[in-house]
Amino acid sequence: MRYYILTLFPEMIRTALNESIIGRAAAAGAIELHPVNIRDFSADRHKKVDDYPYGGGAGMVMQAQPIYDAYLFAREKAGEKAPCIYLGPQGATFNQKKAHALAKEEALILVCGHYEGVDERVLEEIATDYISVGDYVLTGGELAAMIVCDATARLLPGVLHNDASAVGESFENGRIEYPQYSRPAEWRGRRVPDVLLSGDHAKVDAWRKEQSLLRTERFRPDLL
Repeated sequence: MRYYILTLFPEMIRTALNESIIGRAAAAGAIELHPVNIRDFSADRHKKVDDYPYGGGAGMVMQAQPIYDAYLFAREKAGEKAPCIYLGPQGATFNQKKAHALAKEEALILVCGHYEGVDERVLEEIATDYISVGDYVLTGGELAAMIVCDATARLLPGVLHNDASAVGESFENGRIEYPQYSRPAEWRGRRVPDVLLSGDHAKVDAWRKEQSLLRTERFRPDLL
């Protein structure tokens, strides 16, 4: 998978995604991360990429041309078939099903908006999909883009240390994952459930399925 992230803050992307599992996957060549600085495509000598909105109102709007030229650059690298996704409130809420669908692509182009938004005309020209990461407002699309990168990358072969790790996780089967425990067996008077210490894998598996259902009923009944 190759990620092309159109952004005003490429170092923000590099700093965050070069850490931990995703960073190691990139270093090993399992994925490629390519932040594309939209300012590099500005025709303004000061690298300005925003202007006042037509019709008035507070704030500034990102201009169409720098984003479009950055997109053309990314598309040349990513290929004609690469989806171009705008991270914004008009998109469907991102979930695990969508992560699986996007993980099947060879490349993704992710567009990060800022200020009061992006000139609608460029979105009409380049966006093949819209994704929202929740019903709240962020200062920019970078955090949302990184969420999409993280959630999809970990589904790819060779990214997780153990590819089976993703199979039983929350949302993979429409439920919340069962509770996890580690050493010591007792901490502050709280013991690990005896079944997990029994060595009986069939009983452990049954307990985990039961706990997964109970936790989903308690914390996320909407999933049921």
